[in-house]
Amino acid sequence: MKLEPFVRVDETPFSASREEVVRMRGVPARTCRNGIGLHEMDYESVVFRFQDCGRLEEITLQAPVVNIGNVSVPFAALSSFVRTTDPAAFEKAGFLVSPRFGLAFDPDEEFWVTALAAHCLDSWRAI
Repeated sequence: MKLEPFVRVDETPFSASREEVVRMRGVPARTCRNGIGLHEMDYESVVFRFQDCGRLEEITLQAPVVNIGNVSVPFAALSSFVRTTDPAAFEKAGFLVSPRFGLAFDPDEEFWVTALAAHCLDSWRAI
């Protein structure tokens, strides 16, 4: 995963619409409305979650390594990296959430990492 916090994941910007994601990736394998009311577009290797208004909230993918700027962090070291470099990091519902890097992940679920749009951090804090 190449992460530019709150801006883009790999080649997908957080400004992308559902239609743009379909143009870039084709028709998703599955679509649904998840338990917290977000529309999911599941491409099996990556999941995009949108609000009803069409705003992209989250991008989840398997990331054996997370690249942030010029730093590469293997998933096995991600928890330690977040805890030592982001003093605002917090835990919610089994996830470690990093406001600094805009990501959330369950350290016990290799290698799934969720990149977050800046506007959804408050939702994670409220869980």
